[in-house]
Amino acid sequence: MPKHSYLQIHINEEETFLLDKKFISKYCGRMKKMLNHEKRMCHSKTLSIGINDFPGGSEGFELVLRFCYNHGKISITVSNVLLLHCCALFLGMTEEVFSSNLLQQTETFLQGICYWSWNEIVVSLKNCELFRTYADKCGLLENIIGALLAKMDQNFEGNLLTSSSSSSPSSPESNYAKTFSCSTQVTPKTVKSTLANKEWWFEDLATLPPKIIEKILQIIGAYKTDNNNSILTRFLLHYLIKVTQTEEINCDNSVDYAGLAETAVCGVIFAGNKSFSCRGLFWVLRIVSRFVMSRDCRIEIEKLIGGVLEQATLDDLLVSGHHMGLCYDVASVIRLIKQFVYINGCDGGECAQKLKKNLCLIVLGTASMEFTELSTFIFSLIQCWHLRRGQDCADALITIN
Repeated sequence: MPKHSYLQIHINEEETFLLDKKFISKYCGRMKKMLNHEKRMCHSKTLSIGINDFPGGSEGFELVLRFCYNHGKISITVSNVLLLHCCALFLGMTEEVFSSNLLQQTETFLQGICYWSWNEIVVSLKNCELFRTYADKCGLLENIIGALLAKMDQNFEGNLLTSSSSSSPSSPESNYAKTFSCSTQVTPKTVKSTLANKEWWFEDLATLPPKIIEKILQIIGAYKTDNNNSILTRFLLHYLIKVTQTEEINCDNSVDYAGLAETAVCGVIFAGNKSFSCRGLFWVLRIVSRFVMSRDCRIEIEKLIGGVLEQATLDDLLVSGHHMGLCYDVASVIRLIKQFVYINGCDGGECAQKLKKNLCLIVLGTASMEFTELSTFIFSLIQCWHLRRGQDCADALITIN
């Protein structure tokens, strides 16, 4: 057996591949350099190389091996072209190493991105989550999102795809993007102006991972405090509702949706009370409270609700605290009452009278709520209410029961 004829490759500390080095070094420039280095350092017949952060992990590397062992040929489809392209960039599978190499083949395929169907683009973005970090770094993710936005309005004109600002001018990652062209152009202004009549895309985009949605918002200039678009705000609320219905939100995964929750809140704050009723604001609060938000963002939405708290019914105040292991989120209601007192600039007694009338009516008409549940909730509210100015307000609330 020839020395160094076999190669052992550890991919992302997930899986180990044992293969003949001549097949992969023939097509992969980066692998050839790594092998030359290892040959000088290793004295055994089997070389061993570890690769971290490989796009798509073992799945991506298996596709590369199919290409190499099939003498530079592989069936390229919409489903696998993005992963193949990222792998080719990562391994340096360029024309300088082998003619009609994998990078050139995927570039040719991606030139037809404008002719992909809407569903094909959405599916490709969903699949991109497996290697999203690298796809974003090389500019590929931005280009696919550009094609998605173009599909949302076929009337754009000009050049759609541009090179990624995150890549160096001389790198393959930046050069490849310049070869793509399309008869459409997407800018934040044109996208926002055409969203109003495009609610048909809600369900399709609701299937995308949160980081992909974040990237879409960043590209069109509507992320976090930049969100002033009502249709995007409605979509984000729709998206977050779908998330809570399909998966359990906990401390580990709620962070993934924090940026989207804050963006939704910023859109609600921008719209204000003119677009959202008091009950609508409580509905928003129930949705976003399940996700991690910054303190400033939470304060702003509570200010908005606190300003119209006299319109609230008891049903509105019963904010669920199940995500915190509680029946009701009493602390949230206390903060809202504090905001109400502060905004109205009155003492506790006056504020209590403003709240009392509406709450009395709703309590008398609420047959679905057990008396003990109501008593427990209000008692907990009073127990946690320590503001001196609000003590009269708390005393007045107990008389409602």
